[in-house]
Amino acid sequence: MKKIIAIILAFIVANNINAQKAVEGTKITDNWSVGINVGGTTPLTHSAFFNNMRPTFGVGLNKQVTPIFGWGVETMASVNTTPSKTALDNTNLSLLGTLNLNNLFCGYKGIPRLFEIETVTGIGWLHYAVNGADDLNSMSSNLGLNFNFNLGDKKAWTVAIKPALVYDMSANGTDNVSFNANRAAWELTAGLKYHFKSSNGKRYFTFVKPYNQSEIDALNGQVNNLRQEANSNADALRNANQKVSALESALNDCKNQAPKVITETKTITNNKKTLESVVTFRQGGTAVESSQIPNVERIATYLKNHKSATVSIKGYASPEGNADVNARIANQRAESVKNMLINRYKIAASRISAEGQGVGNIFEEADWNRVSICTINED
Repeated sequence: MKKIIAIILAFIVANNINAQKAVEGTKITDNWSVGINVGGTTPLTHSAFFNNMRPTFGVGLNKQVTPIFGWGVETMASVNTTPSKTALDNTNLSLLGTLNLNNLFCGYKGIPRLFEIETVTGIGWLHYAVNGADDLNSMSSNLGLNFNFNLGDKKAWTVAIKPALVYDMSANGTDNVSFNANRAAWELTAGLKYHFKSSNGKRYFTFVKPYNQSEIDALNGQVNNLRQEANSNADALRNANQKVSALESALNDCKNQAPKVITETKTITNNKKTLESVVTFRQGGTAVESSQIPNVERIATYLKNHKSATVSIKGYASPEGNADVNARIANQRAESVKNMLINRYKIAASRISAEGQGVGNIFEEADWNRVSICTINED
């Protein structure tokens, strides 16, 4: 017998060690419930089970301390069905402890099962109402089972069948404290329990992944590094936007500058300059932005008005970055302008040549060399 008990205890301990996980919902305000019970009670001995059964009812307040163990306070009252001045036979105020056998033997799964069995043990104060001048008081004990059905996706309600044995331990206040079948009663009730929401947002315990301090410190370090990287990227983008704005302003000033006419006393010489248009790009960008469309449109207008003219487009990149990447970006910038002339302004592809020139050295400011330069060629 001792070996069997030892094996059972070893199984329970091993199963609990394997099933233990950190759970949320362990605050003092978590996992409270309130319930009502209705049913009947009848003496354990010397009485017909149903003929001597009397109605009983009560309320209870419960706290689930862990997925396995819980406690609560419950008061039950038995209705007097015999001719008497008292409406109730007795009332029983008990402090109860519960043990969830499913979670004890099979482990807690992170959510209550549909059906669970609990053991119930408790001690209480039993008060008898009598017709005489003084009522009687006694110590009581409670031994029972709860067959629980946890309902709904949120498990907010529990319906239970609750058979129990209630003992009058001290025989109406005497010193003879014992479990005596002649002073015991069957109690068979049905209960409805409502579970209040806990701090974890659920009405039951939920699992939480445990972290040690080294893992927390490592994660905090990664978060701080990402924040610094994000701040650096934001600063770089802000500086790039400022340079683009400065470049666009310089180009607009150049575009709006009035042509100079050189006059001499005897002769007027017009030095015809090469017709060019500059399309700027953002760092790493290859698509023509909306602010640069007028510079492309200027070329398209000239080509439409001068049918024999052609255009040569050369793309450039700024010096930072890999040389192969810069060469590819420079070529894509030239092709981007070419494609816009063809697709948007319907200029014949035969009138357009486009090629990348790699890293440009046209402007002293390195960032200004992210451009495509369109040069008009006339026969």
